[in-house]
Amino acid sequence: MRISVVDVGSNTVRLVVADAEGGVPLPVHTAKWRLRLSEQVSPGEPIPDDAVERLVDAVAEASRTATRWGAAAPLAFATAVVRNAPNRQQVLRAVGTGTGVALCTLPGEVEAELTFLGARRWMGWRSGPLALLDIGGGSFDVAFGRGRLPDFVASLPLGAGRLTHEFFADCQDPPGPERVRALRRGVRHQLRDVAARIRWEGPRTAVATSRTFQQLGRLCGAAPGRNGPFVERQLYRSDLRGAIGRLAALPAAERARLPGISAPRAAQSLAGAVVGHTAMKLTGLTAVTVCPWAIREGVLLRHIEDGPSWWAEVTRRSEEADAPDPVPLHVATASS
Repeated sequence: MRISVVDVGSNTVRLVVADAEGGVPLPVHTAKWRLRLSEQVSPGEPIPDDAVERLVDAVAEASRTATRWGAAAPLAFATAVVRNAPNRQQVLRAVGTGTGVALCTLPGEVEAELTFLGARRWMGWRSGPLALLDIGGGSFDVAFGRGRLPDFVASLPLGAGRLTHEFFADCQDPPGPERVRALRRGVRHQLRDVAARIRWEGPRTAVATSRTFQQLGRLCGAAPGRNGPFVERQLYRSDLRGAIGRLAALPAAERARLPGISAPRAAQSLAGAVVGHTAMKLTGLTAVTVCPWAIREGVLLRHIEDGPSWWAEVTRRSEEADAPDPVPLHVATASS
């Protein structure tokens, strides 16, 4: 059986086509279309029409590519950038009408659950009680569990792109120390209760997923991606603290010269590093394993292990749900 998944993220539309023989999703083809939606959408504002048109074109091409590789209609989902947009339903309808693909949005907690499943399968049972950290463009997901699926999940409006817009968009480049401190205070405020739960659970192993953590890991000395997915990559809190200073000293455009930091993510790399370091410090984690499997693999695994009915239920709930935009972090902090 050959299946495919399309992930509409804050920066990129990604396609994975995989064989599902033996219960393991083995990728046979991947592709991506860089749309940078997060750069065109401010928190709480609708996705512009021209961006929707480009999204429709990208999903259509992804669907055609999946068909050429022998896969059925892709399991397609969008993350926070679409989920939190006021015109979310219009965007989903436009994609469905223009491509025939039933794009849905997943609640942040479901994203965390699926990402945890992908990380659990990659790390294996020997990892024991497992904590997960995942930095996206619009949200930051945390999960903990002892089994296949997590016992505890939380999705917070602490995405690297979102925080970059809220804290750094209207200041000098690079931002001054006071802005970085304000960001750290706000992140600490939002993470306090979640971090206390992770500390109480006492995970044996901690993993970090997402492109943001992968790039920060490389910046802090982890092996490059060309070495393959089976090389163990560790990200240490002490190294990440030093990386914040390196990133904060450079304008956004110049951060792309650093190891691992790509030009499309250079602007949000500083916010991502602050979130990652603050989360590790508050949860008491001195190191995390950078895991190559995340939400896309989680979707594929659920489809393989639980059959198509679970995805039908997810899409039904998506059509019925109404997800308002979270309160901006600086507003929540100011009123606390």
